[in-house]
Amino acid sequence: MAPNNVPILNVFRSESSEQYFDLSDGRFSVKGVSLLSEVPNNVTFSPFCSICQTSSDVPTHLLNRANALSHKAGFLGFNKEDSSDKLINSLGKFDNRDFLSIFRFKTWWSTMWVGNSGSDLQMETQWLLLNVPEINSYVIIIPIIQGSFRSAFQPGTDGHVMIFAESGSTQVKASNFDAIAYVHVSDNPYTLMKEAYSALRVHLNTFRLLEEKAPPNLVDKFGWCTWDAFYLTVEPVGVSHGVNEFFEAGVPPRFLIIDDGWQSINLDGDENPNEDARNLVIGGTQMTARLHRLEECDKFKNYEGGSFLGPHAPSFDPKRPKMLISKAIELENVEKARDKAIQSGITDLSEFQRQIEKHKQELDMIIRGGEQSSTTSPASEEGSCGSYSCKAKKYGMKAFTSDLRTKFKSLDDIYVWHALCGAWGGVKPGATHLNSKIIPCKVSPGLDGSMSDLAVVKLVEGGIGLVHPDQAVDFYDSMHSYLSEAGITGVKVDVIHTLEYVSEEFGGRIELAKAYYKGLTSSLVKNFNGNGLIASMQQCNDFFFLGTKQISIGRVGDDFWFQDPNGDPMGVYWLQGVHMIHCAYNSMWMGQFIQPDWDMFQSDHLCAKFHAGSRAICGGPVYISDSVCGHNFDLIKQLVYPDGTIPKCQNFALPTRDCLFKNPLFDSKTTLKIWNFNKFGGVVGAFNCQGAGWDPKEQRIKGYSQCYKEILCSVHVSEIEWDQKMEAAHLGKAEEYVVYLNQADELFQMTPKSDPIQMVIQPSSFEIFSFVPVQQLGSSSTKFAPIGLTNMFNSGGTVQELEYTSGMESYGAQIKVKGGGNFLAYSSQSPKKCCLNGDMVTFEWSASGKLSLNLPWVEETAGVSEVVLVF
Repeated sequence: MAPNNVPILNVFRSESSEQYFDLSDGRFSVKGVSLLSEVPNNVTFSPFCSICQTSSDVPTHLLNRANALSHKAGFLGFNKEDSSDKLINSLGKFDNRDFLSIFRFKTWWSTMWVGNSGSDLQMETQWLLLNVPEINSYVIIIPIIQGSFRSAFQPGTDGHVMIFAESGSTQVKASNFDAIAYVHVSDNPYTLMKEAYSALRVHLNTFRLLEEKAPPNLVDKFGWCTWDAFYLTVEPVGVSHGVNEFFEAGVPPRFLIIDDGWQSINLDGDENPNEDARNLVIGGTQMTARLHRLEECDKFKNYEGGSFLGPHAPSFDPKRPKMLISKAIELENVEKARDKAIQSGITDLSEFQRQIEKHKQELDMIIRGGEQSSTTSPASEEGSCGSYSCKAKKYGMKAFTSDLRTKFKSLDDIYVWHALCGAWGGVKPGATHLNSKIIPCKVSPGLDGSMSDLAVVKLVEGGIGLVHPDQAVDFYDSMHSYLSEAGITGVKVDVIHTLEYVSEEFGGRIELAKAYYKGLTSSLVKNFNGNGLIASMQQCNDFFFLGTKQISIGRVGDDFWFQDPNGDPMGVYWLQGVHMIHCAYNSMWMGQFIQPDWDMFQSDHLCAKFHAGSRAICGGPVYISDSVCGHNFDLIKQLVYPDGTIPKCQNFALPTRDCLFKNPLFDSKTTLKIWNFNKFGGVVGAFNCQGAGWDPKEQRIKGYSQCYKEILCSVHVSEIEWDQKMEAAHLGKAEEYVVYLNQADELFQMTPKSDPIQMVIQPSSFEIFSFVPVQQLGSSSTKFAPIGLTNMFNSGGTVQELEYTSGMESYGAQIKVKGGGNFLAYSSQSPKKCCLNGDMVTFEWSASGKLSLNLPWVEETAGVSEVVLVF
């Protein structure tokens, strides 16, 4: 499995004579406890050390880690008499054992599922975590890749677990696998994930772990994405006005993502193959379009440098994008009604056609009206000096990004969107120097149980203009070197899992993916600092095992949906909880490869605060997709500092242990709880996500209105997995903690032996619990713990430094806090004095232990204030 020309070494010698797993007499067991029964005779188990061969370029510490744990791991395989490109086999059955799993509910997106039988699994299951309380342990079984085949689990009858292995090409066949699934055991489910994927990193050597890579700088910053603001109508004037609004409000975005709509694309039937497609507004209309050049479309190419820097900057009507989107949705609804009429046998479609033409004309009028008012076209400005400078004028994306950075000095990164294959429909044959060919899309039978998806329908309808894999390096470098030169610092790569549709004539999905990811990785290193890429629509094991040698950040949830596209009016609420469930549980495995990205949301949405609470402690970047003039800046300021950075947690958030085998979406009783660390404490977020989820029979995510209700939640300090980060381990050994409830603005004390805090959480609501170890100061009885700024969702994240001091006659605490607002600490006694940035100041203290004072934002110190308390 190692790259060519890299020596293969077999260095594994189990350090323990005890092998935890055993397969005998049709039973697969761990330490004598049966996991699978009725295991077919053609299924094999091999200890890790007997299969794994590693390459000399694998880091020594990872080799040592895998070697030390090899007795707790192994591989499952199976043998068939006949070769095929698609093979399915039972691994045995289980019943009455709780499991957690991740499965693909769409080609691109994965989510969690729980049950207690092999028959409860869903199609395209990416891993299976079994609870084994008999030995206080957990076992994970992971379908992996072997040779040119990848695998996933499927449900079988009577409790059987089926493994499905496929190559993606009828020309690539096999019959025998000795390592098509990996098994591992541990007494800690979070440690289990780390150990298992570390071992697979050593075994496969086709990816790197997150711990080996540096995420891009935007990971601890605030940003704005243009998608929900403009959809495909995005253009320079609107973008510049949008960025300006944030700066004027005091929450400057440090990164900007120009989403879909900036590329040069057209449709196969367009009259002029060298012109951009017209009247594309909402997602779906562009999904059969292809790149006709690798540069920006005319909207951006015609941008005149300096247009919005001078006193006569072009105006922007924030109502226009909304008018366009509204009209495009009306048109889409009529087209859907026509299609339903056709399916029902109606032959007279004249009224539908009349309405369609009417809406198209109205849409065209709105678009043309906006174009006529634009001042960015070079043709209309020829011979004049509309720029802020009378030097030679510059046009296009490079001029635009230069102007953005000139006006918005703290805008660090500008990313643009593109599909893995270029555009949704790939690259138009003959339009560029690249050898592209329209390949029909063929969906894997493993996806038969997935949710209906417009994107898949459109791709199957139009096929993909696939650049030959031999040119993958040239393809990405041609796009990215141009963008880099134009001032773009990174890309959001979307629609990643289309490759599996078009792999028939290219050696199968594994070989095609290897070629494309090699090209992408090479370009990423050359053009975008090695890490300027956000992966999206990538939530399948192929990508993680093959595409993450360099990619270090990616989406862990489905798209943010502000309403249900299928028309359920309650979807505006319940879809938001579904999104959080995707992100939390996917982070368990994806977080081993990449920094989890919880996606954007809109700050003026009905559930914006619900989203904001989760983003505050997710441990990744915070970015929104607000429309121009559609902001809740008071909410944003609870997430973002005035310099555009964020009080980020130290890890990525994960579900608490008591949530792992429960259903926080529609069991009417379980709260989603996620834990994380700050520098000087821990945090648990409790979110009522009940009210929706996957329906296996209807094969879609739908609302469960009977579950959308308040639930009782309990939270305890022991639910924070302190040992999962070396720097946090000592925080988990405190004898006493202070607990601050951010939404309730309440302070409690807790010991590891205390009863949990219980509270009722309303639907689509949450609470954030900050746990801070209590320190006894000197030899006195004074107890102290800093909470942080209570006006920020992640209060504990604002505490930057903490030092306790003691002297002959006094003792105290020195705290550095970033941000402005109300600083809160617990202090069992009132301080003698308090100094803020060197000056003595007043403070408030109550007998309950609440100590508070107001902190300013100090620009000269990047917002950091020093608080000194003397007792």
